[in-house]
Amino acid sequence: MEQIYDYIVIGGGIVGVSTAWQLQQRYPEKSILVIEKEQGLSRHQTGHNSGVIHAGVYYAPGSLKAEFCTAGVAATTQFCAEHDIPVENCGKLLVATNPLEVTRMQALYERCHQNGLDVELLDEVELKKREPNISGLGAIAVATTSIVNYRLVTEKMAEVFAELGGTVELDTRVEGIIETPNEVLVTANQSGKAVNFTGRFLVVCSGLMADRMTKMMGIETDFQIVPYRGEYYRLPKKYNQIVKHLIYPIPDPDLPFLGVHLTRMIDGSVTVGPNAVQGWKREGYGKINISMRDIIDMVGFPGFWKVTAKHLKTGLIETKNSWWKPGYLKLVNKYCPKIQLADLEPYPAGIRAQAVLKDGTLVHDFLFAESERSLHVCNAPSPAATSAIPIGGYICDKIAEKQQLPTSMKIADVA
Repeated sequence: MEQIYDYIVIGGGIVGVSTAWQLQQRYPEKSILVIEKEQGLSRHQTGHNSGVIHAGVYYAPGSLKAEFCTAGVAATTQFCAEHDIPVENCGKLLVATNPLEVTRMQALYERCHQNGLDVELLDEVELKKREPNISGLGAIAVATTSIVNYRLVTEKMAEVFAELGGTVELDTRVEGIIETPNEVLVTANQSGKAVNFTGRFLVVCSGLMADRMTKMMGIETDFQIVPYRGEYYRLPKKYNQIVKHLIYPIPDPDLPFLGVHLTRMIDGSVTVGPNAVQGWKREGYGKINISMRDIIDMVGFPGFWKVTAKHLKTGLIETKNSWWKPGYLKLVNKYCPKIQLADLEPYPAGIRAQAVLKDGTLVHDFLFAESERSLHVCNAPSPAATSAIPIGGYICDKIAEKQQLPTSMKIADVA
């Protein structure tokens, strides 16, 4: 007899795995399945980011991003400590290099206090003492910023999930979803063979494919995923000690991207990046990436043209610097003049799954959609990796609320 799962989670990134793990913790008697189309977990956004456990500097007080990030720092750090996953609390400096950035820095400093963060304002002299290789007019020092390997975190969550009784199916690409009043049928291609999975409730954490999953179920939404490539370089080993902290520029508050920064990685290396270039393939991690399906979907969406027009100048500059390395280097030399062109060595790119509304608005916070028997995470912006544990808890709460079950009571107790 075919098994009917109580919950099916589509997506093996850190948000999907965190959700499944916490569902299994809350409801140990229930059967839970994670479906991932790749041959391993965290192969997309989770495995292609800077590995930073963000403190929550940038986010509007009271927003889900701010709330999740603060809780996520503590939860992620605790999880790593419990499972012997290396974490380095190196801290972060946000460096102002011109008068406009100094003004923005003051506003950002106030926001840090509103979000209850442990921060310090440095002048030019104090900045130079902390970081001799960094130049700037001042900086915000953030103590509660760390680095980690999120792939290791995701894999450990999946391991604990399986120990609790959960199931993970890899190399399983979803091709269709049919919802009936009593269940959800998922059809998929697993290693070249057609397979079916039936569940009583579906959770979708599909990142770059979030809009396609809602469309597959006929759920009407006002957004589409527009991919932005984040391109990185790695510095030579001789520069592994070039900075003691993570070094970030003061960001433009009108843009959702944080700018090119120097990131100490948990393996001891230092990366430069990312930029934010228009992507023409949702999973395009190479230098030249084109998908006709992705392009057709994008150019047929009114929001793409509106957001592109609004940020046309910035987009053109980013594209130029993507192809012209001296332009990219200039962004780094603003605050770190020591780095030379030959120091920018190749490193894998990442793709940001940015939800854009039909009116061209970039969705800055978390976005959800739902049907009677499904819940979709449509936008999980940075710092989603940092916030994955509280996001997973939030999703579990929404499921309990949707099914009219007390969050503190096992589903088995009231089913």
